[in-house]
Amino acid sequence: MFSLELMRDAIVLGLLLGCFYAAVSVGLSISFGLLDVPQVAHPAFLVLASYGVYLCNDRFDIDPLLAGLLLTPLFFVLGLVTYRLYYETFERRGSDAAVRGIAFFFGVAFIIEVLIILQFGVDQRSVTAPYIGKAWRVAGMRIPIRQLVAFGVALALTLLLATYLSRTFLGRAIRAVAQDEEGLRLMGASPVRVKQLAFGIATAVVAVAGALMIIVAPVEPTLDRVYIGRTFCVVVMAGLGSITGTLIAALILGVAESIVLTMFGASWAPAISFALLLGVLTVRPQGLLGR
Repeated sequence: MFSLELMRDAIVLGLLLGCFYAAVSVGLSISFGLLDVPQVAHPAFLVLASYGVYLCNDRFDIDPLLAGLLLTPLFFVLGLVTYRLYYETFERRGSDAAVRGIAFFFGVAFIIEVLIILQFGVDQRSVTAPYIGKAWRVAGMRIPIRQLVAFGVALALTLLLATYLSRTFLGRAIRAVAQDEEGLRLMGASPVRVKQLAFGIATAVVAVAGALMIIVAPVEPTLDRVYIGRTFCVVVMAGLGSITGTLIAALILGVAESIVLTMFGASWAPAISFALLLGVLTVRPQGLLGR
């Protein structure tokens, strides 16, 4: 029987889940929302980061969060290389770059998935840490500590990235290249260089988000197919390029999914992201905080 206590539990767990969704979507908010790069391989990079964290944890007993931070420079370089390849192959050649770029990034996602399967197989992988497997009881609720850790790190990551984009020179340049590329060029900055650095930052964030992904639940090579819809829904619903909007949209999605899961079961939960997206775009086509 549905009760107020059950609704309370669903909302609290939904907020925790929503912050996690913000963390896994915030990099896409930069690459797709600000740079107009069709980064459909974003969830595949998340899974790749999760397996990198697993490897560090399994071989060297490194804490998953620390492993995610250690992988950040490597993923930053990976982002630089990926964008340069995309730019030289597609963006530099004309206006149909987005269409061809989708095929390019789908290819990248497929290659990542195959490489993970060849290296690790198809079995699920998980990590160990003192806070995994334990829970706190608050007001009669049992809250897994792993979700609280993911909530805190995800919230900090999203707010720090929003602050960086609004307060630093490079952050303002990234926003400028999204709004007026020609104006940025007239100011003596290279739009291509700014985009490359922005894509590197977006990919570096994935390393931490991938650590949160494997902390929250075990991962397997095809998990990117589960998250591709959710991440794009969060970014579009937020308003393209809005980091604050990404957090708000992710919280809404997390709470909605949790309530639907509690009331109607797991089979209905995946559909809620697209239902929310259609609802928001019907009322506000530019997204929650889009201009």
